[in-house]
Amino acid sequence: MPRARVNGLELEYDTFGSPADPPLVLVMGLGAQMVTWEIGFCDLLAEGGFHVVRFDNRDIGLSSYLDDLPAPDLAALAAGDLTSAPYLLSDLAADITGLFDALGFDRAHVVGASMGGMIVQQLAIDSPDRLLSLTSIMSTTGDPSVGHPEPAALAGLTRPPAATREQAIEDGIAWFRLVGSPGHPSDEEFLRMKATRNYDRANHPAGGLRQAAAVVASGDRTAKLREVHVPTLVIHGESDPLIDVSGGKATAEAIPDAELLLFPGMGHELPRQLWPAIAQAIVTHARKA
Repeated sequence: MPRARVNGLELEYDTFGSPADPPLVLVMGLGAQMVTWEIGFCDLLAEGGFHVVRFDNRDIGLSSYLDDLPAPDLAALAAGDLTSAPYLLSDLAADITGLFDALGFDRAHVVGASMGGMIVQQLAIDSPDRLLSLTSIMSTTGDPSVGHPEPAALAGLTRPPAATREQAIEDGIAWFRLVGSPGHPSDEEFLRMKATRNYDRANHPAGGLRQAAAVVASGDRTAKLREVHVPTLVIHGESDPLIDVSGGKATAEAIPDAELLLFPGMGHELPRQLWPAIAQAIVTHARKA
């Protein structure tokens, strides 16, 4: 796959659809590689008339790792000492505008999931003139009073990295089950395929830790989101155990004229059963914008 030189880094990316169509850039979440945007879902967006780009954020997947930076102190960050955060969500947002430049996009539609939703929210704050539309999926505003994880999901998120490939794959399957969609369950074969693919493509827990530090250190975006005037769609699952649906509701309430779309039975994922509905909502929103 191709790589783009961005802000002194290299970002691995992939495209779907015709370059003649309007660009739509997909931004994935904490520790998640671009392949988490499954090919079938990307194809649906491309079939809707968009040139779809998915990429690995810095520090994850096949993009540049920043292992030369000091390890963040998450306990200190949680206590309010932000000095150990190696970078912020604003830096991740700047990577996206850099990707726009590398690919020749003056403006683009952006879709972010989980931490990716936080990144595209920050992008709308920092560079609204580069956006045609914004879709924030299963994300939150940074307000500590909303979007709380359930205890089991928080424990799963902070579990120590596995020591072996076999254990990493089993841990991945357990994680997908934990945050999955009770109303739209996935079969064991699909979960094992995802966990195996993710580990074999790239396994870099240290990068995920630095991304987590960026989330914690970047704080509450609510006040600045009230000044955003990019056409916005907010999508959230009503059964999300990692970022409670209150995070999505707060995002839609903060951004003027944002549309909120909730899916019963959807957890912290994009279940295959809902791909057509979610893709159609994104396509309709982008076309309208």
